[in-house]
Amino acid sequence: MVMDVVVPARFNGPPHSGNGGWTSGHLAARLPEPDGAATVRLFSPPPLEVLMQADPDETGLTLSHGEVRIAQARRAAALDRAEIPEPIGYDEAIAAGPRYGGLTDHPFPTCFSCGTERDPDEALCLRTGQVTDEVYAAAWVPREVTPEIVWAAIDCPSGWALGVGGRPMVLGTMTAQVDELPEPGAELVVLAWPISSQGRKHQAGTALLDGDRVLAQARSLWITVDPESVRPA
Repeated sequence: MVMDVVVPARFNGPPHSGNGGWTSGHLAARLPEPDGAATVRLFSPPPLEVLMQADPDETGLTLSHGEVRIAQARRAAALDRAEIPEPIGYDEAIAAGPRYGGLTDHPFPTCFSCGTERDPDEALCLRTGQVTDEVYAAAWVPREVTPEIVWAAIDCPSGWALGVGGRPMVLGTMTAQVDELPEPGAELVVLAWPISSQGRKHQAGTALLDGDRVLAQARSLWITVDPESVRPA
């Protein structure tokens, strides 16, 4: 059965389209078996406050706006926790915040997940700073928790681990699994690390930690873009 989908304006990434992580998490939650890992591929910027349709097919769900294909969601194999770097403490993640590249060069400063021009009462405002040569971290104390918000939290930090500030990128594909939703008010850490870069395509990993416990993790593919090209379908 076709399902209606709307991305509220609050959950934007670029100014005129949905945050890739939130939108992907919203689709993943609508898969027939919502538990476990899911992969979401974004084909076109998800418009905000517009009625879209999620149509079930043999592989999962396809999200469309009129004749434009926006995204496709499907189940995925479980992610490997062995790939996650050693945990970073909450205080160390706080200390990394001033090294957040978005403080000086942010392509989308009103992004729900990592924007510098958002009110922390209604957005995540993550500050992902470098901790070691290969590991970045952001501190996060959630005010509200949904699967979509967790997907958003483990989305943008991967872009900053890839240097999104110096080369504007958008999320192309995100594979994530949320094993446990955090408690509001918990002192959490989002770890991020680069994996590979080839041409316009860049891969990175993220993990949401509560102390040593892994609550969620993701692998993301980012695509270098011209910021002016990021417009809704």
